[in-house]
Amino acid sequence: MKLLLLCLGLTLVCVHAEVVTKNFDVPKLSGEWYTILLASNLKEVIKEDGAMRAFVDSVEASDNSSAVLKIHIKINGKCVPVTLLAHKISEDAVYSINYPGVNRIRIIEAVYDDYMIIHFYNAHSDDTFYIVGLYARTPDKSPEFKEEFKRIGQKFGIPKDNVIDLTKTGRFCYLSSSLPKFSCY
Repeated sequence: MKLLLLCLGLTLVCVHAEVVTKNFDVPKLSGEWYTILLASNLKEVIKEDGAMRAFVDSVEASDNSSAVLKIHIKINGKCVPVTLLAHKISEDAVYSINYPGVNRIRIIEAVYDDYMIIHFYNAHSDDTFYIVGLYARTPDKSPEFKEEFKRIGQKFGIPKDNVIDLTKTGRFCYLSSSLPKFSCY
């Protein structure tokens, strides 16, 4: 009986998902994602029709340490699919993206088959802002998980009022047909 309990305990430990905070295996992040929460020090950029209110569809790792991000953003009131190429610039999971301004993305943490949290920095003209995003493999996360994300945002100086839950705010705008495609390579 003791051996059976020991085996059960070891099985539960092995099944528990590992939270990765460094040395990311980016190919394991490949696949479909849902944007759950966005937080920013400049809330205007993630509000409805904000320039940085992006809905991530998928991430695909490429052979040369780059990643292709497929997202949807609103441009002139229309939801438009955009493909971005993220070039790895640091071993600390920091990527550069071709998008107006200086743009850096850093993966903060991930559980490859569950969620990832990303810090996005943008310096453009006189505006500098950052965004922390929660992305999941499923269309939503638990209220407790969302509260924990808000605490992570506060570590970056983002007030809880600057967190937007995209699971409740028209996240499926990209389901419209015949949308033009736009790439930033």
